[in-house]
Amino acid sequence: MAAVVERLKAFHQWAESTSDPRTKDLPFVSSPLLTYGLVLLYLLFVWQGPKFMAKRKPFDLRWFMTPYNGVLVAWNGYIFYEFLMTTFLNPGFSPVCQPVDYSQNQTATRLARACYLFFLSKLVELIDTVVFILRKKTSQVTFLHVYHHATMPMLWFVGVRWIPGGESYFSATLNSFIHVAMYTYYLLAAVGPRLQPYLWWKRYLTTLQLIQFLAIIVHTSVAIYLSCGFPNEYNVALILYGISHILLFGNFYNETYVDAKKKRGRRSEAPAAARPAEQTRYNLRRRSTQPGAYAQ
Repeated sequence: MAAVVERLKAFHQWAESTSDPRTKDLPFVSSPLLTYGLVLLYLLFVWQGPKFMAKRKPFDLRWFMTPYNGVLVAWNGYIFYEFLMTTFLNPGFSPVCQPVDYSQNQTATRLARACYLFFLSKLVELIDTVVFILRKKTSQVTFLHVYHHATMPMLWFVGVRWIPGGESYFSATLNSFIHVAMYTYYLLAAVGPRLQPYLWWKRYLTTLQLIQFLAIIVHTSVAIYLSCGFPNEYNVALILYGISHILLFGNFYNETYVDAKKKRGRRSEAPAAARPAEQTRYNLRRRSTQPGAYAQ
């Protein structure tokens, strides 16, 4: 037992000594208890929230959803801009493979701050699930949804605490760009049913997600091959994480769009007498399952 305690102390000392001094004392980064405790509370709410709402009416949260989604559009847009300015548009930065610059250089500290803001956005986005459950939209609280929302803050706690810069920029840049599009969709959906005809592009958000993770895997693999000084342990973890998302998002895309289209095709070929529910012009039950239906 004493040996285990000593090893834990040694690991803690090593972790402290290798933490980035520019970020290690920031809120939610200074201690893993804050971030991981919040994720634990999130998972507890995912488990108990539907039970709490079982005999209650859904909350009308549209008054909250419009400004909430608007803030996240602006937040992710600003993060995307900051990543562009400190990486792709920075002549001294290699977008192919770049180690972390731990200096107090203005651009390096600006990139570390962008990583921190991205990490904070992942904590704020846990509210998505809370809104779904309070509105009794539990069908949208899938394993993919919970897995993604719970793991991103944990992964990025490590990134911001020890490697806020370098290769960390690539996945965050792509993700913040896609989240601008995603929360723009949610913002328009929150305005009301009158915008539903203009929200046909929801399926392409999933396509962008799949392209994103494929690009991350390819880019990270190149970084491992070039070995420019960024820790390969984090790169390998990022590749495995990307693969898990490709499998989950691919399955979601197939079930939501490919299989659903086949089922609609089979229903349309059925005799009219066999499908009386579809004879009405406005079948709300059927319309609510179409891609682009009110999402949040």
